[in-house]
Amino acid sequence: MIRSNVWGVCTAAALLISMAAGCGKEAVPASSAPAVSSAEAASAENSAAESVSAAESAEEAAESTPEGVADPSEMTDVEEVVEEGMIPVYAEDLKDGRYEIYVESSSSMFHVSYCEIEVEDGQMQAIMVMGGHGYQYVYPGTAEEAAAAPEDSRIPYVEHENGSHIFTIPIEALDAPVPCAAFSKKKELWYPRTLLFRSDSLPPDAFADGFLVTPDSLDLSDGEYTAEVTLLGAKGKTAVESPAHLTVEDGECTAEIVWSSPDYDYMAVNGEQYLPVSEDGENAAFRIPIRVFDRPVSVIADSTALGKGQEVRYSLLFDSETVEEE
Repeated sequence: MIRSNVWGVCTAAALLISMAAGCGKEAVPASSAPAVSSAEAASAENSAAESVSAAESAEEAAESTPEGVADPSEMTDVEEVVEEGMIPVYAEDLKDGRYEIYVESSSSMFHVSYCEIEVEDGQMQAIMVMGGHGYQYVYPGTAEEAAAAPEDSRIPYVEHENGSHIFTIPIEALDAPVPCAAFSKKKELWYPRTLLFRSDSLPPDAFADGFLVTPDSLDLSDGEYTAEVTLLGAKGKTAVESPAHLTVEDGECTAEIVWSSPDYDYMAVNGEQYLPVSEDGENAAFRIPIRVFDRPVSVIADSTALGKGQEVRYSLLFDSETVEEE
């Protein structure tokens, strides 16, 4: 009864207001009211649908993340570490021994400051010195596999006398992706990481006899040559001239790399920096050492196209079948 009275009072009040507003005024045509176009309505519907879809995707991702594994929203950007043209190098392709090697990580949060590989009897392992102390364990596999694996399969760090943390993991191949989960001390969660151990950072004598195609194996005597070269990892219009000019002197082979623009102020190969041999205004040219053919050679070129120098990593592939004497 109280609800009926309230409803009646509200209805009467609305009616009185409507009548008062209409006194002495013309009715407003319906056409003068702002209209909502079908395109605007469709846009609003699409935006709402996208918001719902994004929310559902986030919820599904959270639900699909196994217990003990970090949610993707908690991770930093993942970088692709394997480059086009890479061919895996296995333990049998190397001589037994211990060698310093350059390692790349898919995450800046998992920084390896120094690394060596140990090769023995067809097996290979990496001894990694970490750049920080944030990880308690690593596991040779995915984060999901690490979370499901027994605790005794985790690999703990060994603390060096200088305080750095060292992890030793088995690896199947160089120049191939190596999944390595890392357990965060702070978050107590497993994070997926991918490592790449670069064979082009090894000394030539680390490889089994006959494995590499080298200037020596091609019987290149002192002189001038040309060879087709392919730039791998380039974006946009970035390119190098091919064929490249090669010089062999005292058994050492160098290649003159000419870029498609003058916007490079140095190149680096195996930690050694090389300055341009080109004149100002010409496309940048550098002479760099070439130790192997038919395998990607990692190089760094410092680009000044945006004003401030930016190091960009590429790979060069020299084709041994195209070598010709000038």
